[in-house]
Amino acid sequence: MDIRDIHTPVLLERCIDLLTPAMDRPDAVLVDATLGMGGHAEAFLERFGSLHLIGLDRDTDALRIAGRRLERFADRVTLVHTVYDGIADAIAGTGRTAVDAILFDLGVSSLQLDEAERGFAYAQDAPLDMRMDQTSGTTAADVLASYGEGDLRRIFERYGEEKLAGRYARAIIAARGQAPITRSGRLVQIISDATPAAAARTGHPAKRVFQALRIEVNAELAALERAVPAALSRLRVGGRMVVLSYQSLEDRLVKRAFAQAVASTAPAGLPVELPEHAPRFRALVKGAELAGDAERARNPRATPVRLRAIERVRPDAAKENA
Repeated sequence: MDIRDIHTPVLLERCIDLLTPAMDRPDAVLVDATLGMGGHAEAFLERFGSLHLIGLDRDTDALRIAGRRLERFADRVTLVHTVYDGIADAIAGTGRTAVDAILFDLGVSSLQLDEAERGFAYAQDAPLDMRMDQTSGTTAADVLASYGEGDLRRIFERYGEEKLAGRYARAIIAARGQAPITRSGRLVQIISDATPAAAARTGHPAKRVFQALRIEVNAELAALERAVPAALSRLRVGGRMVVLSYQSLEDRLVKRAFAQAVASTAPAGLPVELPEHAPRFRALVKGAELAGDAERARNPRATPVRLRAIERVRPDAAKENA
């Protein structure tokens, strides 16, 4: 099956609309910090004939698939195997100090969800891996085997916002005393057995636990917390950035970073804002945009998305004074 039939980029036209003013210039550079299967990247390369794309992904399978998809644009594409908090080094590696546009499409990719053997999906029995980069790192099975009850409860509460975190942590500790928990099917059963009937009616009981394990295994929030400021620092004046988030923890982090970027640095009580204190960025959308009814019907994976966008309007103070 053609990859275009199984992968529909989320909010593609809206991303293009928001980033076009920054890229409508000769030899513009776009960083796709979460390349995935290359759906967004392909559309941008088709629309902008002189655009150069720097595509980042920690998943070697995604880089391989995207590389094939973008092969016809090979002379305008640079692919980098890295987590998105390596964005500054990836840009520097191309000999550039700034770029025109940056796109983050966060969360687990279609590729990772659809390949059962990766262990991301609670609906399919598979080895509990969950690593986005399968060349290194700790698996979800390793976490379940080695973390104490307190640590399991912490990640379920913090990364899954799970109200039954303590109950599930105790159930996992008891179950692993009988046999290692190495497959998603067994973990789902442990969680289901530990879930009160009333709670089970509010949605799949394993959803938040699987989310928490995935975030822990891939250190997603820590990487994102480093990546957003690093990305903002590499935008030229007039450059734009769009971030698509799929769960509240990601969106809160992006919201906080953008709020700091668009804020004045003038001391409180100063009667007049001096030019050097003026905001370096401006928001391009009010709050977070949601997918419309038509988008959600066409692409169900767009249902939870929250889009935020920002534009650099002046350089950093250090560069102004250089």
